[in-house]
Amino acid sequence: MRKPDFGPTMQMAWVVNDLEAAMRRWIDEQGAGPFFVMRHCKVTNVRYRGQPATVDMDVAMAQSGGVQIELIQQHDDLPSCYRDVYRQGEEGFHHICYLVDDLEGALAHFAQLGQPPAIEGNFGNVRFAYVDSRPGIGCMTELVGRHPDIEQFFRMVADAAEDWDGRDPVRYL
Repeated sequence: MRKPDFGPTMQMAWVVNDLEAAMRRWIDEQGAGPFFVMRHCKVTNVRYRGQPATVDMDVAMAQSGGVQIELIQQHDDLPSCYRDVYRQGEEGFHHICYLVDDLEGALAHFAQLGQPPAIEGNFGNVRFAYVDSRPGIGCMTELVGRHPDIEQFFRMVADAAEDWDGRDPVRYL
């Protein structure tokens, strides 16, 4: 089966225990930055494995070359796509991400592979879903529906990294 053209993998993400420490490691060891931090992200219409759910998390994003780096710290131990992979106190690589024109078509593609949505929801006007692609590639896959709001945010993150001089490495939104 040929996959739909999702475009390039635009993001790699890690679940972390301590967001501040993880950002510092990425800044110091990899030169990624600056990081944009959203505390207690406002995610709505969340469905985890088909059931209504909530998730309390902080997110930090930076650009490293052509790839966005996302760090996620979940504050609670409620079921989520993050806890599916890492229990509280564990951390590591979690997902790749595509910005897609046709979210429903992308979800249908993964459903045919037996990889259902692990979580779905909205971040403002932006719809997203994570599919449980671990059986195929060993990590989750996030699909973000293309929308001007998210494109503007991702562009801001990428633009800030261009010619970044190391000042103001963490920026809270």
